[in-house]
Amino acid sequence: MTASDQADVGVLSAIAEPWREASLPIADRVKDLLARMTLLEKLAQMYSVWLSSPADGNDIAPMQGEFTDDIPPFPELIRDGLGQLTRVFGSRPVQPADGAAELANLQSRIIAANRFGIPAIAHEECLTGFATWCATAFPTPLAWGAAFDPELVTEMATAIGANMRMGGVHQGLAPVLDVARDPRWGRVEETMGADPYVVGVLGTAYVRGLQSTGVIATLKHFAGYSGSRAGRNMAPVSVGRREFADVFLPPFEMAIREGGVRSIMHSYADLDGVPPAADRWLLTELLRGELGFEGVVVADYYGISFLETLHGVAGSPAQAAVLALRAGVDMELPNVRCYGKPLAEAVASGEVPEYLVDRAAGRVLRHKFELGLLDPGHDLSVTAPREDFDFDPPANRDVARRLAEESIVLLANEGGALPLRPDAKLAVVGPLADDPLAFFGCYTFPRHVGHAHPDIGPGVPLVPVLTALRQELPEARIEYSPGCDARGDDASAIPSALECARNADVVLAVLGDEAGMFGLGSSGEGCDVTDLRLPGVQADLLDQLVELGKPVVLVLITGRPYALGSVTGRLAAVVQTFFPGQEGAGAIARVLSGQVVPSGKLPIEVPPETGSQQFSYLAARLASRSAVSTVDPTPLFPFGHGLSYTTFEYSDLSITSVVDDGGAPDGRLGRASIGTDGTAEIACTVRNTGDRPGTEVVQLYLRDPVAQIARPVRFLAGFARVDLGVGECRRVVFSLHADRTSFHGVAGTRIVEPGLIEVGLGSSSADLRLAGELELCGPERHPGPDRVLTTPVRLLVLER
Repeated sequence: MTASDQADVGVLSAIAEPWREASLPIADRVKDLLARMTLLEKLAQMYSVWLSSPADGNDIAPMQGEFTDDIPPFPELIRDGLGQLTRVFGSRPVQPADGAAELANLQSRIIAANRFGIPAIAHEECLTGFATWCATAFPTPLAWGAAFDPELVTEMATAIGANMRMGGVHQGLAPVLDVARDPRWGRVEETMGADPYVVGVLGTAYVRGLQSTGVIATLKHFAGYSGSRAGRNMAPVSVGRREFADVFLPPFEMAIREGGVRSIMHSYADLDGVPPAADRWLLTELLRGELGFEGVVVADYYGISFLETLHGVAGSPAQAAVLALRAGVDMELPNVRCYGKPLAEAVASGEVPEYLVDRAAGRVLRHKFELGLLDPGHDLSVTAPREDFDFDPPANRDVARRLAEESIVLLANEGGALPLRPDAKLAVVGPLADDPLAFFGCYTFPRHVGHAHPDIGPGVPLVPVLTALRQELPEARIEYSPGCDARGDDASAIPSALECARNADVVLAVLGDEAGMFGLGSSGEGCDVTDLRLPGVQADLLDQLVELGKPVVLVLITGRPYALGSVTGRLAAVVQTFFPGQEGAGAIARVLSGQVVPSGKLPIEVPPETGSQQFSYLAARLASRSAVSTVDPTPLFPFGHGLSYTTFEYSDLSITSVVDDGGAPDGRLGRASIGTDGTAEIACTVRNTGDRPGTEVVQLYLRDPVAQIARPVRFLAGFARVDLGVGECRRVVFSLHADRTSFHGVAGTRIVEPGLIEVGLGSSSADLRLAGELELCGPERHPGPDRVLTTPVRLLVLER
């Protein structure tokens, strides 16, 4: 022991209870508190309690009813303390101030019940906003991907975190960093799209925003969850090690290393036969050892129990607990079943060493110290007046509005059908046109919980598209007919919708999904599909509307892309939205009227045929159209596609190397050479050549034409939203490090390979306006944990 260590021990020994001293290092406080705790007290820090049950009408977790019958009474559960409280706000309708008071009361009971006075960490869902009644419902993550705006995502997450902190919540179960791989999967709406770089950048932006308010973010679902076979929820995942490393892992790595995320939730689906909750390689060696994660791993709801009941790798709750603890799961959610008495007996019998309990409990306690929950004088009581508990303030709605507007994608606009004329004679048709809940994904409160409480209302102000259109176009003559339901096979109302359409100049068909969970919707968790035909009889309605010969403008409000190949060439325009949240109706109406110029880009491809599966984007050449297969995987609308009401010109490509000391660039226009550890600046000028202000999402793509493995035909390496007035231009400069070309090679390790890289800049993955080349020179390089993960971009103002 060094003299310094001896001095530290002397200081600690002089303090009666070092863990109570806020001035001491957290590691010392955790160590001291753990040493004072019994086994049962430590285990109590490793599980949660959910006071809601399916008996309340809220079966909002997979197989929830199977795990609620034998839960002990609350006083018994908190006798030795409690790690977390599950969804006090988000399990049933509760007024914000009442929820805060209830949570504070529960915390007081928990503090009084355990001898150390340790409160619980309260967690809630927050994917599209604080998932509680009367809180702002922001657009779904697939809409964030369409907006390509990390700064606005950070602003949204900051607003969400502020609401949660006001209510006494400490941890949010978001964001989802799964990369969409099969659009038939019901949870595609929860992803930010099909590109790992977009998911990583936006997910990290969300983490930064939420954690800036003092709320812990939780990445979901580690890892590979979205790669399940046939797009079935919780189905096995069988992906190659390179796809796993280069597609599924990068978003998590980015959020860990650049976002500093403090919590991660494991996936449900087994990965090559091994459930993540029981996978030590995944949760300890990879996550902590290679990726450098230092926070708390929480179980997805009932995920530890599923080791026994679904996966069949454990024969009892005790065996499931031992597997999960050894693997690296620190916290059982949402209730205690395995980490309580069963794990205590396993420790007592010697089946698992107690130091693993100390490891997990210590990580949980560290969070509580970091949150200040164990500092002297910390007060969990509610002191704010009831009227101050506004979870849907005007500032939140403004963020929701801007994000909804930015996320709307104009897929097609034949002959300038949009914007609509102010005095248009419109037939508005479709089941979502007059549905105020049409804009909500499955993790919004109205869809997640509200369906079980139909009399309480959504809790936030809402209008449907039909009302918003009438407000936006007061001179237009608008008639409405639903035509059919969003789901179901009743086509009896289609004739009346066709009659309505015959009397109009333009038909506006508002179609899409009804979000729900476990079969209660056409999109959402557990709502997977076998093909990509519009739900119910909506495709039949659309086909018959098109047959009338009238201009048909299709507005899609969905949680996934749907096949449109049979009608696309006959539609006047197509507008795609992905559950744009409570401000969605106004955003759609403003885009249709022309008040807002669309700027969204597809974060996922739109297939041509109902049986199509992704992907041609991020796929190697063998996955492209060829003479060796009769199946053409070419998308109807490619990744990154999105039109505008104005036009943009790309020019003046330059690719230059940047010397290590930041000196002058060295290279030729359109081509440059850098080392395998070097940086290139790739720049172009973008000008608004139309007659309206607009925003272009400039996209940088790379292609590695000759490599030691089959690489994607192209992949996104950077992007930038560029706002441009009429005639205005900007210089867009990407700083591309050679690490951004890295991949897992034949040996299974990450490499930067010397050779030619083709560079493309443009408006989508299939609309590259400028092309150049970058030569990587020098030896093959193996980037380590400090590899460059992002491509910074600068926007320079140029004179007109």
